[in-house]
Amino acid sequence: MTRKPTSASGRRPRDVVADTLRERIRTRELRPGTRLPTQRELEAEFSVGRSAVREALAALAQEGLLENVGRGASPTVAEPTHHADAPRSAGVELTDRLHEAFQAEHVTIDAFSLTTETLNNALAWPVRQVMDLQLTPRSVTARVIIPSLGARLALPRLIDDPEDPKPRERLHQIQTTYVNALRNSLGSLSQFGTEVELTVRAVPLTPTHKLYLLNGDEALTGYYQVVKNEDADFHGEQLALYDVLGLTAKLFRSTRGAEARDEQEATFVAESQEFFDSLWTTIAVPFG
Repeated sequence: MTRKPTSASGRRPRDVVADTLRERIRTRELRPGTRLPTQRELEAEFSVGRSAVREALAALAQEGLLENVGRGASPTVAEPTHHADAPRSAGVELTDRLHEAFQAEHVTIDAFSLTTETLNNALAWPVRQVMDLQLTPRSVTARVIIPSLGARLALPRLIDDPEDPKPRERLHQIQTTYVNALRNSLGSLSQFGTEVELTVRAVPLTPTHKLYLLNGDEALTGYYQVVKNEDADFHGEQLALYDVLGLTAKLFRSTRGAEARDEQEATFVAESQEFFDSLWTTIAVPFG
């Protein structure tokens, strides 16, 4: 989980920088070994402050896309080192799998997570590809489940005072801002001939894992790691929290289509879908 987005569009300045650089790396406009512009040059290009640039570069380094961040010179684009079947961070894996999912005529996305931050970031590339008419899905149907605004969650919470409501209030603000940004991002596709249906529901549960189901044929799952976050901002106040990491969590991919390795893998995807559907049709209520 991260700080509340502050840009007028519903996206933080660091996300604008990170999303743009991420797309340039994925499309190989920035190739492995290429040195990025200086921080001063990035500040000028994106009209953002130094802290936004530094946070964006740090996020891309965590995803394994940049090397030598924070060592004086400008960072360089990292060489791909993962094997095709190796699990990757959520920010990397979900982006690639969504881009593949958007090749379909009718795209479906089911997501269960603490916030929609990772989903928002991962959709930036395929959404841009639709806008550039490089991807042309006829429809995108997304169902999203996140914790209820009024739920008394186990995480995040203050390290010294588990009953203090401020961490939950902070989370709720982040959730709301990212949900609005998701609606704007997917909604923009209607201008390019794509029918869009997004429904967001909430459940009174604390997610211990994140789940993404794409086109009914593959499941991406990852575990949240509980960490100490002693510099969480909330209306100018610094909070020391037990928080969770989601964007850098490893995602494990399973399929039940032609690529399924065995019956167990295919059954796991089917059970994951049933788990999601069971929440959706029972205790989930409209978010907001």
